[in-house]
Amino acid sequence: MRKQNQRGVALIFALVMSLTASVMAVSLVFLARSEAFSSMNYRLMSQSRDAAEAGVNKAANFLMYAHAKPGGAGNPMSNYGRTGHRVTFGGNPVVLSANSNVASNYNVSGEQSAFSAAAQGTVMAGNTPVAYNASAQLLSMREVIPYGLTAPTTIETWRIISDGSVSGIQNSLVQVSSVLEQQVTPVFAYAAFADSAGCSALTFGGGGTTDSYDSQAALSGGQPVTSATDGNVGTNGNLSTSGNPTTINGTLSTPRTGVGTCSTSNVTAWTSNQGTVTGGLVELPQPVIHPTPTIPPAGTTNVASNAACPAGLVGCQVTGSGGGSYMTLNPSAAGGACASASPPNCTMSLGDVAMNGNADLHLAAGIYNINSLTQTGNTRLILDSVPVIVNVTGAGQTTVVNLTGGGLVNTTGNYDPMTFQILYAGTGAISLKGGANAVGVVYAPNAAYSFAGGGDWYGAIIGHTLVDMGGAAIHYDRRLSGEAYMVGNYTMGSFSWKKF
Repeated sequence: MRKQNQRGVALIFALVMSLTASVMAVSLVFLARSEAFSSMNYRLMSQSRDAAEAGVNKAANFLMYAHAKPGGAGNPMSNYGRTGHRVTFGGNPVVLSANSNVASNYNVSGEQSAFSAAAQGTVMAGNTPVAYNASAQLLSMREVIPYGLTAPTTIETWRIISDGSVSGIQNSLVQVSSVLEQQVTPVFAYAAFADSAGCSALTFGGGGTTDSYDSQAALSGGQPVTSATDGNVGTNGNLSTSGNPTTINGTLSTPRTGVGTCSTSNVTAWTSNQGTVTGGLVELPQPVIHPTPTIPPAGTTNVASNAACPAGLVGCQVTGSGGGSYMTLNPSAAGGACASASPPNCTMSLGDVAMNGNADLHLAAGIYNINSLTQTGNTRLILDSVPVIVNVTGAGQTTVVNLTGGGLVNTTGNYDPMTFQILYAGTGAISLKGGANAVGVVYAPNAAYSFAGGGDWYGAIIGHTLVDMGGAAIHYDRRLSGEAYMVGNYTMGSFSWKKF
């Protein structure tokens, strides 16, 4: 009876096992298919996102290098509304578009056509074409006049949105958004900055130092109180230091990396034969570009401090006689509105200005457009009133500014470096000498600087290269970071993306 009751059990077990195996096989098939689809979806999404980012970069490249910014007769700023949270034209947001789903709205049709051609296209992912198309909305816009320039520059902030898509059996659409902007940045952010990208762009030796002070703080013994901090230096190339106690009391900023031997094929950040950078190295994300200043034309009347005033030169006076004489130049002597301005801003145009024969040259507040400024012997350049702005053309001169005789003396007791400014656009040489009252800024991003002897320079220096081998101390005024501005490099941020 027991054997008869068990008939057919094996068949049932076989059917159950067969069904279980079938279910497991089908599950494995579905799992494998799901993994394949998931892998494909991820691949398509990654390809679409890469294409969308390519569209963002293509649009940014156009806006940075090919875009004609508003401003001027053909596209005046007055055409645009700039009072709200976005810029408008005709009451609607300003948009450049290469996306058929986003309407463009821009004052210049040629600019829209150029953007449309630049900000759309395809990239190949293996054998798969992936399309991108971008649009850009203008969020903010304003005009500024950078330090050393006379014409205004328009700075803008754009939001760029780019679609990347793959079309086929399996579609994919990804959208990437980013913000492209420029900001105003301080011109004199360092005690010394060299725009050169090569070796020894900055050279400090013989005990040369940097540190900082506050020009608005109380003096001690008639001199500013310095601090062994914030004497930062920067360059697009290499700093070379030698000799003790050569000390940069601050940081070294450069796009370069590494400490060691510098060569044309391997530009390191710092070559230290001796010397100290107390704040360490700061790697810049990109080179700092100081715009070449716009220098007004110089005059043709040459002036020598040990000679008589040139005939017809209003504002020139010689005091004393023989070895005790000196010359005074005063642009405000002719009178007018510029003379009564506060501070006076009258202009005197001269040719080559020479201080020689032990006769000092005194300058009153104003603007001096000259060809060159040279100093020999023990003559001094003395500031009787400030501010004094010297624009140098340097035509036909190898050394365009030479203040290595008796140096510079600011008799006003004012340690604000903006009270004495030298601007030069060319590639000639500038030689300086420090002193107890040598206060000023020198802005010549294409020039080669050198310091003769020791002494102190209160302010900041910008050039192509700088050599301080005489032990001069450069004292950076911390207030310079809020005194003069330029337009900084473009930056991109606020990245986001989403998949549809």
